[in-house]
Amino acid sequence: MRVVVQRSKEAKVTVEGKVSGSITKGFVVLVGVTHDDQEKDAAFLAEKVANLRVFEDDNGKMNLSLLDVAGEVLSVSQFTLYGDCRKGRRPNFMEAARPDHANEIYELFNSKLREKGVKVETGVFGAMMDVQLTNDGPVTLIIDSP
Repeated sequence: MRVVVQRSKEAKVTVEGKVSGSITKGFVVLVGVTHDDQEKDAAFLAEKVANLRVFEDDNGKMNLSLLDVAGEVLSVSQFTLYGDCRKGRRPNFMEAARPDHANEIYELFNSKLREKGVKVETGVFGAMMDVQLTNDGPVTLIIDSP
């Protein structure tokens, strides 16, 4: 499992002209799932995302977590995170999980974040989405499950 975490001041995702999710201060999390990902991968990444210390404290140091600042998450499924671009000019998506498995793990990830008290908004799984964000910093991290 792979996530791209972007610290944001505000963000929203729109599907067919309608906002399906929006947040203020927090993270936009692009979520990719591969074939062998399981609940433990979703739990690991939810724990990591909720507790990443990338928000500034009173001294301007990145020392506070999403939980510390009562931040929100805009979670967007993103199979293209498993695009292999090493050969040719068109990405190969063979490492991306099939939609049924990917959606199950994606939903588990979101529920694990909610269990930690994080407000989670989402896009629409499998839909063509427009994502808008104001990247704060910018701070962008890529995290893979073990």
